[in-house]
Parts: sequence; structure tokens; C-alpha cells
Amino acid sequence: MTDPLRDSHERWLVRALQVGLAVVAGYGLYRGETAVFVNGLVSLGVTFVPALVRRDLGISMDTSYVLVISVAVFVHAVGLLGPYRTLPWYDSVAHALSATVVAGAGYVTVKAVERNSERTTLPPEAEFVFILVFVMAFGVLWEIVEFGAELASAAVGGTAVLVQYGLDDIINDLLFNQVGALVVAGWDAARPEKAADEAAEAMDD
Repeated sequence: MTDPLRDSHERWLVRALQVGLAVVAGYGLYRGETAVFVNGLVSLGVTFVPALVRRDLGISMDTSYVLVISVAVFVHAVGLLGPYRTLPWYDSVAHALSATVVAGAGYVTVKAVERNSERTTLPPEAEFVFILVFVMAFGVLWEIVEFGAELASAAVGGTAVLVQYGLDDIINDLLFNQVGALVVAGWDAARPEKAADEAAEAMDD
């Protein structure tokens, strides 16, 4: 059973983070820092995805999970203001947080498929492995996107909105992605159960 008071507090925290992201985007626009502006704007847009999913697909996410999404994108956007360069641990924390969001999406996907297929029955161990592999695959795809963004910006002489800092950085990112994946795969409370239930119902309809 959900706690209405806690849900209300979490919604207010999400709104506060959205305001913060709008400020980050505005600061990037004012200073002419394209990467800060674009990442702040995109991150702000991501915080509205749960509402769109609820409206268009009828799938509601736990308020705690929505808050985690908002915190993850906020940490990323703020990192471009300096912490990514000045705090050695910041990038690792940002990737671990983001990975919990991706792992949650993987969990929702696998549970929705399992509950709507008589032939698919996954034991807890298989779900655990699926979440880890899902996050790893997404992490590799993200690193390819970052690499492509840098090549594209170099080709047109613009500012890269996504940056890689070498092979060590890539390995570190993938490692901490798995830290976030392990949290969701191994801890029941970190899983978006409400979204998984409603996704299964949506597929059944």
C-alpha cells in the first residue's frame, strides 16, 4: 500500500528538480554553452516521459521510480557545469544512477513479457542475469552514441553535446553501469513493480 504523504513529497521533489533543470538549460543558453543547454533541455524532457507513458499507454510508474529518473538526469545535467571535470567520482555516481533507471525499464519489459506468455517462465536467477545483460547492452549502445556525437561535432566544427574521455573512462562507465544494475536486480524495493503490473495489463489488452 502506498503512502499518500510520501508520494506527495516525492512529486514535489520531482517538480523542484524540473525547475533546477530548466535553470541549467537557461544558464547554458545565456552563456552560449551548447552542451549545457542541450543536455539540460533533454534531461528536462526526460522527466516528463513518465507522464506521457501514463497518458498514452496507461502505464503508471511508482513515484519513487519517477523521482530516481529525475535525480539521475539532474545529476547528469549538473555534471556538465563542472563536476564531471573536477570530481573524479562524479561520473561514476551519475552512471550508476542512470543504470538503475535502465535496469528498471529492463525489469518492466521482462516481467510484462513473462506475465503475458504461457511459454515464458523465468526463474529469479534468469531475471537477475537478464537485467545485467540489458544494462550492459544499453551501456555499450550509449558509448557508441557518445563516440558518434563527438565524430559528428568534429566533422561540422561544432561543440560536442556528449563527450568521452578515453578508454579508461569507457570501462569505468560500463563497470558502474553494472553497479546500478545490481541494485535493481538484487533488491526488490528498487524495482518498479507498479509499472511492470500495468505494462503486463496493457499488453494483455
